[in-house]
Amino acid sequence: MSKRNRHIGSSLDDFLKEEGILEETRAIAIKDAIAYQVQKAMEKENISKIEMARRMKTSRAALDRFLTPGNASVTLQTLTRAARAIGRDLRIELISRSRSSGGASANR
Repeated sequence: MSKRNRHIGSSLDDFLKEEGILEETRAIAIKDAIAYQVQKAMEKENISKIEMARRMKTSRAALDRFLTPGNASVTLQTLTRAARAIGRDLRIELISRSRSSGGASANR
């Protein structure tokens, strides 16, 4: 008799929650999405990493850490500086959770 996989039919959020890494995974995904947008804007506007670091008033190494996927240890100040350096604003908002999955909902 084979073991039944308890994760079949469950959502990714359920699996990550069971593993105890849901919040960390969400934080990394959000930061990576913002870093991706910043990097694409840098490419579009021909902004070098050296110039970007200068605009952010930070080091090239700190910029590289920000742009590195999987590194969620980034401050709001760094996110804001990166946005401003490419002529954007950063918007962060709280949204209500969906009761069924524990995930984010469009309802506020």
